[in-house]
Amino acid sequence: MPAIKNIEGLTIDQVNQELAKGAKFIMFSYTISIIFLTVRKRSDIYFIKAGESTASYSWKYSLINFLFGWWGIPFGPIFTIGALYTNFTGGKDVTQDVLNQANL
Repeated sequence: MPAIKNIEGLTIDQVNQELAKGAKFIMFSYTISIIFLTVRKRSDIYFIKAGESTASYSWKYSLINFLFGWWGIPFGPIFTIGALYTNFTGGKDVTQDVLNQANL
């Protein structure tokens, strides 16, 4: 399981309280392409509190997509558009997966 960021200093009870308020665990996507090689990757997991914007976390992964995602044939543009869509719509919610793994 990838590292979880933004959870440092919080107790399990505090995490559960934030989750009850609507917090989520989110991952972002990025694509790197070089001619005939295209690789899709996911970021670490970010703990996003209720009402907090994901934009401050997703921008760097979207920038990687813009700079390095397009250049693979044929999948670079396809995967890049998918990754940008995921990032611009708030990332992939993996809250249930994290809770299942952590038994919270």
